[in-house]
Amino acid sequence: MSSISAVMTKQETAIDPPENKISSATPFNFEAYMVKKAKSVHKALDMAVTLKHPEKIHEAMRYSLLAGGKRVRPVLCIAACELVGGDESTAMPAACAVEMIHTMSLIHDDLPCMDNDDLRRGKPTNHKVFGEDVAVLAGDSLLSFAFEHMATSTPLDKVPARQVVRAVGELARVIGAEGLVAGQVVDIDSEGAVDVGLDQLEFIHIHKTAKLLEGAVVLGAIVGGGSDEDVEKLRKFARGIGLLFQVVDDILDVTKSSEELGKTAGKDLVADKVTFPKLLGIEKSREYAERLIKEAKEQLAGFDQEKAKPLIALADYIAYRQN
Repeated sequence: MSSISAVMTKQETAIDPPENKISSATPFNFEAYMVKKAKSVHKALDMAVTLKHPEKIHEAMRYSLLAGGKRVRPVLCIAACELVGGDESTAMPAACAVEMIHTMSLIHDDLPCMDNDDLRRGKPTNHKVFGEDVAVLAGDSLLSFAFEHMATSTPLDKVPARQVVRAVGELARVIGAEGLVAGQVVDIDSEGAVDVGLDQLEFIHIHKTAKLLEGAVVLGAIVGGGSDEDVEKLRKFARGIGLLFQVVDDILDVTKSSEELGKTAGKDLVADKVTFPKLLGIEKSREYAERLIKEAKEQLAGFDQEKAKPLIALADYIAYRQN
């Protein structure tokens, strides 16, 4: 997890962090929190998706699901649940479901018919190892199993059934034709276009990137027993850091190497995609990112600030990461 601790310095980040990001008398060890939660998520995913017949499809699912990664989305889900009074075990099925869907989106994004990428998290992409046909099916299987897992594994002694149904509906909404898929379609249609403005670029990434982060946080708040007001504040927070994630990603894509990123750098330039740096320039993109993190953190002002520390630190991590 050295990359996590590295983002907490000014060295080679997409935007410059302030000197004191979390002002509190009680220090918060973000690296330890991320390591602990990421290990818990990895263990839960390993137990949820086991190697069974037919082995090939389960092996393909596990190949991408257990390939590592920062586990930002499931940790956001857990942190939101804990913020409103829930605990890790309550949030874990929803957190795993979000990571399964995120992994599905990566498998499908990397396909030749989409982004045509050969490298993901420093390893050959799923279709390069298992073939395009199995990769498509592995993504499909992760998508369907995500809902099954959340519906059947969420502890009903802690979470009322109506809240589980609400969470399932929320997750379906943020990834469907009005969510993640909408962003992907508009992104594809925008390739090579000369008239893409900031509004359209924001639409693409609010839907393609931010919606799943939003879903992760909102699911955590729902299963944790948060009020409607809590849920909506956290929704706005997550939407802001979700868009921030993409702005930073775009900056890193043109300022880092493939080796540093663990994925192919500069691929958006090659594909002639509109990005925030291409539209605004690097410096204006950095200013935009600073505004997004400021506005996102404002949504957490009404919560217990000790309990909010993980979300504040995660927002900083997204802003100041190096890969």
